[in-house]
Amino acid sequence: MFDLDLLKYLEGFLTERRKHRFEQVLAKRTNFLTVAIEDVYQLHNTSAVIRSCDAFGVQTVHVIENRFGKRLDKNIAMGAEKWVDVHRHQTTTACIDRLKTDGYHIIATTPNENGNELSDVKVTKKTALFFGTERDGLSGEVLKRADGFLSIPMQGFSESLNISVAAAIILQKLTKDLRTSSVQWQLSENELLEKRMDWTKKSIKGVERVIERYLTT
Repeated sequence: MFDLDLLKYLEGFLTERRKHRFEQVLAKRTNFLTVAIEDVYQLHNTSAVIRSCDAFGVQTVHVIENRFGKRLDKNIAMGAEKWVDVHRHQTTTACIDRLKTDGYHIIATTPNENGNELSDVKVTKKTALFFGTERDGLSGEVLKRADGFLSIPMQGFSESLNISVAAAIILQKLTKDLRTSSVQWQLSENELLEKRMDWTKKSIKGVERVIERYLTT
């Protein structure tokens, strides 16, 4: 059961400006749209995608670590990752199974003649956007199990964009569309309370000792 009294106690350690900022950001957060990153080799690209999720209000990111998990363990730590929920999966199968169980529509972002151009895509159901490696793109499993495909039309000689650039373009467009739609894309009341608690704890130095004092008074 959520301890609302503890939340209010901890929020007493924050400035009003900080609390107001949390409320502003959370009001625009969504789990209706999520992102899955499959085996991205360049670590700065993974971090850049997570920063884009934070910037455009996507609360949850899924990182698949088939091959490069140990390297990611040392590098996904601070920055935007503090405010975005990063779920780690050892295999693509585990990630897709989890998302489908949670009711997500799987969309593979890849050049595909059968896919929809970004300008034609409307998010009307819970959607997980999959982004693949810089060298090989998405795995065959993602392409086989995807419910749809999304591409960014290219007008020049380049046939694709860097993953971090593609993610930023796609997320900016789709999150903007969501917020002007009739879809209930916002976080639930429970999700809002949980994130307020999470972010408040992360903002208080020595929060474990603060909570211990609260529990013993």
